[in-house]
Amino acid sequence: MNSIEVNLALLVLGGLVLVLGLLSGFLKERLFLSDPVVALLLGVVLSPAVFGAIDLHHWGQPEGILEQSARIAIGIQLMGIALRLPPGFVRQKWRPLTVLLGLVMPLMWLASALLVYLILGLPFWVSMLLGAVISPTDPVVATSIVTGRVAERNLPDRIRYILSAESGINDGLAYPFVMLPILFLTRSPGEAVWHWLSRTLLWEVVGAVILGLTAGYLAGWLLKWAERKQLIDKQSFLAYTVALSLVVLAGVKLMGGDGILAVFVAGCTFSMVVRNRDRAEEEEVQEAVDRLFTVYVFVILGLFIPWRGWMDLGWRGVIFAIALLLLRRLPAIFALRRWLPECDRRADLLFMGWFGPIGVAAIFYAMLALRKAGVGVAWDVASLAICASIVVHGFTAIPFTKLYPSLREKGRSENRH
Repeated sequence: MNSIEVNLALLVLGGLVLVLGLLSGFLKERLFLSDPVVALLLGVVLSPAVFGAIDLHHWGQPEGILEQSARIAIGIQLMGIALRLPPGFVRQKWRPLTVLLGLVMPLMWLASALLVYLILGLPFWVSMLLGAVISPTDPVVATSIVTGRVAERNLPDRIRYILSAESGINDGLAYPFVMLPILFLTRSPGEAVWHWLSRTLLWEVVGAVILGLTAGYLAGWLLKWAERKQLIDKQSFLAYTVALSLVVLAGVKLMGGDGILAVFVAGCTFSMVVRNRDRAEEEEVQEAVDRLFTVYVFVILGLFIPWRGWMDLGWRGVIFAIALLLLRRLPAIFALRRWLPECDRRADLLFMGWFGPIGVAAIFYAMLALRKAGVGVAWDVASLAICASIVVHGFTAIPFTKLYPSLREKGRSENRH
C-alpha cells in the first residue's frame, strides 16, 4: 500500500467533511449539490480515469473494500434514522409502511427486473437479481433529501419520516429478494427454494428481527440503568449508539443473520426504551456521524466506476437509466395511492414516487451478487443505476422540495372547486 496514497486519502476525506460542514447549506441550496453528489464527483476526479491520484487496487481487492465500506455506512446510517424517527413511529405507521414494503417494494423489484430483461437483454434470473439489487430505497441518499433547513421548512414531517422509515427497513428486507435469484443461479431449483425458505427467511430475516429487538431493548435498559447509577456522562451517548450499530451489524452477521435489518430494528427498539431522552441529542447523533461515516463510500464509488462496462452497455444503458428513474417507483406509488392515506395529495404522491433513491444499499448488494453468484455484469448495471440516481435525485432534491408547498396548495384549490 502506497503511504502517499494513504495520506492523500486521509487528506481528501477529512477535507471533504470539513468543506461539507462549512458549505453544505450553500452547496445544496444554491448549487443543488448534495453531499453524495460532491463526494461522487471528487472520487471520479481522483480516480485512475482522470488524475489517477488514488487507485483502489493498491489498497487490496476493490470489490471487498466497496462491499464492507457500504455495509458499515448503512449500519451507521440506519441507527441515525432510527434515532431520528419519533419513538414508536414504525408501530404507529405500520399500515402505510406495510404497503410500501409489502407491495411497492416487490413491484419495484419486478419493474426493475423487467427493464433489465427488456432493455439490456440479460437472462431471466440475472435480470431478477439485478432488479433486486437496485430495488431498495437508500437511507444514505434519502437522508440528504429529507433533512436540512429546506426539507424541514417545506416538507411535512409525515413525508420525511415515512420516507426515512421505508428506506431504513427495506435495506434489510431487500436481502431475501437478492438471495432468491442468487440461489437459483448457483443451485438446483428444489435446493434453492428449500434454502431460501428455511435458511434465508426463517433465520437470516426473522432471526435478525428477533436479535435486533433483543439487542435494542438490552442496550436501552443498560443505558437507563447506567444513568440511574450515574455511571455514564452525557458525551458517552454519541459513542454508545455508534458502537451499538457496529456491534449489532457484526454480531448478527457472525451468527448468520441479516445484520443490516437487525441494526434498524435495534435502533427503533432502543429509541422506544429511552424515549424520555432529549430528542435533540438523538438528532446530534445522526448529524454528527453521517458525514464522517458515509460520504467516504461515494468517494470510493467514484474511484471504482466501471467506465468500460458502461461503454459496453452503449445506448441501451442510457435508455435503461432513464426508464429506471421514471418507471421503477412512480407507477407503483400512484397505483397503490388508495392504500396510502398519508399521501393524500398529488404532490405527496409525486414526491414519494420520485424520491426513491438508489445508493449505498445497492452497492452492497451488487458486491454480494458479484461475490456469491459471479455475475460480472452486476456491477456495470448497478453502478450505472446508482450514479444516475445520485446525480438526478441530488440535483432535483432542493428544487422539488421548494416546489412541494405550491403543488400541494394547488391540489387543495382544485379539490375545493
